[in-house]
Amino acid sequence: MEAVSATMKAINFPATSTVPRATVSITVASPWSQTKLNMLTFYAPNPNTRFSSICLPRCSRKPNTDTNNETAQNPTFEPNPSLTTENPSSAVSDEVIPSSSNPPSALSRGLVLDLGPVGSWDCTDIGSPVVKRFLSDEEERWYMWYHGVSTDSQGSDSIGLAVSSNGVHWERGKGAVKSSADVGLVMSCGNDWWAFDTQSIRPGEVVIMSSAKVRASSAVYWLYYTGYSNEKVDISADSLGFKVQNPENQSSQTGEVLRSLPGLAISQDGRHWARIEGEHHSGALFDVGSEGDWDSLFISSPQVVFHGNGDLRMYYHSFDVGNGVFSIGMARSRDGMKWIKLGKIMGGGPKGCFDELGAMNPYVVKNKKDRNYVMAYEGVGADGRRSIGLAMSAEGLKDWRRVEDETVLKLATMEDGWDSKGIGSPCLVEMDGDVDEWRLYYRGIGNSGRCGIEMAVSDGSDITRFRRWKGFQV
Repeated sequence: MEAVSATMKAINFPATSTVPRATVSITVASPWSQTKLNMLTFYAPNPNTRFSSICLPRCSRKPNTDTNNETAQNPTFEPNPSLTTENPSSAVSDEVIPSSSNPPSALSRGLVLDLGPVGSWDCTDIGSPVVKRFLSDEEERWYMWYHGVSTDSQGSDSIGLAVSSNGVHWERGKGAVKSSADVGLVMSCGNDWWAFDTQSIRPGEVVIMSSAKVRASSAVYWLYYTGYSNEKVDISADSLGFKVQNPENQSSQTGEVLRSLPGLAISQDGRHWARIEGEHHSGALFDVGSEGDWDSLFISSPQVVFHGNGDLRMYYHSFDVGNGVFSIGMARSRDGMKWIKLGKIMGGGPKGCFDELGAMNPYVVKNKKDRNYVMAYEGVGADGRRSIGLAMSAEGLKDWRRVEDETVLKLATMEDGWDSKGIGSPCLVEMDGDVDEWRLYYRGIGNSGRCGIEMAVSDGSDITRFRRWKGFQV
């Protein structure tokens, strides 16, 4: 996992009416070593807390950065591969639920995280996996942030965390986390009526960064997420042959489209999150495009990649009404908070292809071997069916090319897996060490509409060929 450091204003967590104020010695949670931060004032949030501002001591609410984010002068970010973070206690709460250790059957092949048990925060729906692998000399640790829906959340998403030692068998929690050793629900929808994320939230990416102003050798987790309000967007897409939804909701057949925008939250341990107010009046990082722009309806699935000093790139999707296709665009930032849009970078594929009606839910990584950019994305076919495609770029800007106009992972058959109704929301992990392969985590939907998070593995280092995971080779 590549970490970066930032030079920015320190961040204060002001007390609110719903969050008790506490001064504690903050330790940054990471998968292995024990490194302590200096004393910080930190108001530990509960999962549904919103902060009107977020600052570490001795700093203003907004970072003091040049307004021209497209330039690389006075860079605010720089790589720091030696950055260490701290390991949470190995003890876990009584609510921890291990994933099934049974060998995958024909119906569950590839499935690594099923729905939670009845009454849990994620018992109705799960998806949007964001998976990170951490390696040290002593151990291997995996974190997965994902969205879930419970039976009593009225269809609203929450964000939770599961952990693993191998990326296959996961420990999850039934309820909200209470400590830095817990797993489970870590973030709920916002409470403020004016906010952009009162209806649903879904994770887009978690980036590990640290602030030089904090004088810490440990990392801080930055969560970029999609926030959905209750504002409905009118869209005429009857000619498409399927219902456009935002957020994607398998249990809903109404084709409801909600306004969504990108948000940011910061955490010291990956579990307790404090929202950062962006420049938009709703607290989002930026707004939809103007009328007639390709992204005028909503902004969804923000995924952020570190490119170089003072150069962070966000990839996101929207529905381009003018062309009638889902499309992917990007924005650029020097500080991770102020963003400048660069426009659309990918739309629909050729007629008859698996992504004829567009691309969505992008996930971009930088290949460690050839330094090229790889994008896994969800392709939408003419009939609305979803599959996962791949595109590549030398610079990660507007020079993206599809890989042979073919899917890298198709819908399953009964003989190949259980996810025969839909697949999407891909997340790529490039394996380090002795294993020369890629892992592809994604959301799968079965015939009954049941959702789960699955894993496929590449054919060695060939990232253009994936097969569903069938168990470890002995």
